[in-house]
Amino acid sequence: IVAGGGGNTSVNSGVISVYLTEPENRTRTADEIFKQLSGEIGQFTGVRASISQPPTIGSRFGGLPVQFVIEALSYEKLVEILPAFMEEANNDPRILFADVNLKINKPEISLTIDRERAADMQVSVEDIGKTLQSAFGGQRMGYFLRDGKQYEVIGQLDREYRDKPSDLRSLFVKNSSGEMIQLENLVKLEETAVPTSRFRYNRNVSATVSAGLKPGYTLGDGNEAMKEIADKVLDENFFTSFSGQSKDFEESSSSLLYVFFFSIVLIYLVLSAQFESFVDPFIIIITVPLAIAGALLSLWYFDMSINIFSQIGMIMLIGLVTKNAILIVEFANQKKASGIDRLEAVKLSAEQRFRPILMTTLSTILGILPIALGLGAGSRISLGIAVVGGLIFSGFLTLYIVPSIYSYISSKKVKIAEDEIETASEPAFEINPV
Repeated sequence: IVAGGGGNTSVNSGVISVYLTEPENRTRTADEIFKQLSGEIGQFTGVRASISQPPTIGSRFGGLPVQFVIEALSYEKLVEILPAFMEEANNDPRILFADVNLKINKPEISLTIDRERAADMQVSVEDIGKTLQSAFGGQRMGYFLRDGKQYEVIGQLDREYRDKPSDLRSLFVKNSSGEMIQLENLVKLEETAVPTSRFRYNRNVSATVSAGLKPGYTLGDGNEAMKEIADKVLDENFFTSFSGQSKDFEESSSSLLYVFFFSIVLIYLVLSAQFESFVDPFIIIITVPLAIAGALLSLWYFDMSINIFSQIGMIMLIGLVTKNAILIVEFANQKKASGIDRLEAVKLSAEQRFRPILMTTLSTILGILPIALGLGAGSRISLGIAVVGGLIFSGFLTLYIVPSIYSYISSKKVKIAEDEIETASEPAFEINPV
């Protein structure tokens, strides 16, 4: 640990920020330290503690990673459902700790006027209200000037006479007969707890549930856990949404899926224009599932999560692996144009393009390898592992899968070759005998 800092969010809670030294100056990773501390904080009694890692990508949001907003039409329904929701959240195996911003821990005294008794004692409700307002409301009575400055005159009991419910015994109100009636006999007191603050989201009363994740689980797992709990506990009268890091994750994940889809479509259309065919680009695109499968297997083998960096690596693979298939298909078309049989052409193409494919694949792997090995501070290991695993897996399978598919669905002859053959069969000129 290189430094630490603390801060208070309220009178009974606090936050401690811990900063680690550079990776080359310590023997354990941040994940290993996180796992150790996660087990140790559970031993504390009398307090609730949680630990969370900051996001790998800088975020404008702080606090726990999972932020789930529950919206309701009425405050009473929201307060009624929160205990059951929090119990489910804290019992979920993916969640280390859950908390909610709507804390009902502020003591309050609810005062109700007993109208029947007040009527029996000839005391008006208006007089009772004025007495309470004067004693506790801090009503402005007027102003006075002193040394050229204006001051407000506030009517209110001193603090020592308005701190306890029993202080009502010292207050009296005059009835219509001029008698002084003790105020305590005219009202009913009830001690309750209310939230320190009330929150709204999309104009509805709301509460935000924040959660930390246990080691080995990602932000996506935490979001999925919240969705499952909401389906189990909440009914159709509640609305839910994400905020903070969870909202950013949901939006970026859906955006990456669109990027992934449109990148494949764009590559297919460009290749269709270059090859003047819709079949050859389809053969080339077959390499993309092979690369994605290799990336997923590599992430699983090295116990890595599918995060924003691994998804970026998979998008990079689309352009990297299609290059190998382009070399095979283009060279096979050239051989086929020269009159060689389709099967023989693709065999020659795979054999003769093996060395260029191997060289380009190895050079790319060696360039990405430092990231995969985690060399240096700020390395994105999951990106490197996804790219290296996808290249290795697809690099070998491309030499077998692409020729096999090409031999089945590609046309037997290239259109250019057919035109040349037809042109060659016609005489260039005729000599008519005289």
